[in-house]
Amino acid sequence: MSHFHPLRVKHIEHITPNSVTVSFEIPNDLKDEFRFTPGQYINIRKELNGKELRRSYSICSSAGNGDLTIGIKKVDSGLFSQFANNELKSGDVLDIYPPLGHFTFDPAESRNKNIAAFAAGSGITPIMSIMKSVLEETDGNFILVYGNKSAAETMFHKEITELIAEYPERLKVYFIYSQEQDGESMFGRVERSTVNFIINNKHKDTTFDAYYLCGPEAMIHTVSDTLTEKGITKEMIRFELFTTADADEEDLSSIPEGKTKVKVIVDDEEFEFIMDHKERVLDAALKEDIDAPYSCQGGICSSCMAKLKQGKVEMVKNQILTDSELEEGLILTCQSHPLTDTIVVDYDDI
Repeated sequence: MSHFHPLRVKHIEHITPNSVTVSFEIPNDLKDEFRFTPGQYINIRKELNGKELRRSYSICSSAGNGDLTIGIKKVDSGLFSQFANNELKSGDVLDIYPPLGHFTFDPAESRNKNIAAFAAGSGITPIMSIMKSVLEETDGNFILVYGNKSAAETMFHKEITELIAEYPERLKVYFIYSQEQDGESMFGRVERSTVNFIINNKHKDTTFDAYYLCGPEAMIHTVSDTLTEKGITKEMIRFELFTTADADEEDLSSIPEGKTKVKVIVDDEEFEFIMDHKERVLDAALKEDIDAPYSCQGGICSSCMAKLKQGKVEMVKNQILTDSELEEGLILTCQSHPLTDTIVVDYDDI
């Protein structure tokens, strides 16, 4: 199983008033471990104000140029995003976990394909890596629909404009602004009418081979539902949530009373403890000081994924794992309540 590694910040660039890109130096002995597939993310571990933080950020560089660069948008209540935008500097060292994630694009399998992407806000970050890889490593075409408040707040605006100039025949970008109007962009948000306009009008003669969606949960559902209504299969629609809707207090009425004996396997070590059914597996493991992998703890990333080797669990939410992964026994431990007297959870066998 992989571990966190201390990596030095090579370069920081402010790309909007409220966002930066951060590039890392990768030592030669770690290059294989940090090799990534376009669309993946890294986890960062950092202690701030006496508290350990773990945050996930998508890689925005293409896999072919050898760089490992992420995009970080400042969030008002985000301790790490504030730190990264205001204080982080070249030469600083952060603990980084090697790339993870299933929201990916494989250039070797997509030489001449048409790809469409719908992004909003910082959801553009993994799309940037995928888009650059399509353009640089294949002969395929790429359509990007990208929503923001204004041009000034649009992450990677300059870089996207340069890519349009470099690949005018293969890249088409539709900027959408909700608080600004100009002759070059669309006005509004990425919504049902936007999808219909792009698919039914602007590119009605194009057959797309895959759709990549990244951004807030509401946008993801709107675009995905609209595409599905057009007969596009779920297998062709890939998505990754960057934010999720605020959840009400969890209803635990369906979780039976009782205790579970848990065996956790991580880094070739085994740990056993007793937990309540009303607890979630990851929370209980962390209480036992077990170094289980995690990041968002909200079911958005896949950092806490493990294989359930014995017993049954109920997941509060699953918007990541596919049907085939569920059949393999994979679970999100941050979302899982045990239902049986014993369970065995293996973080190594994934």
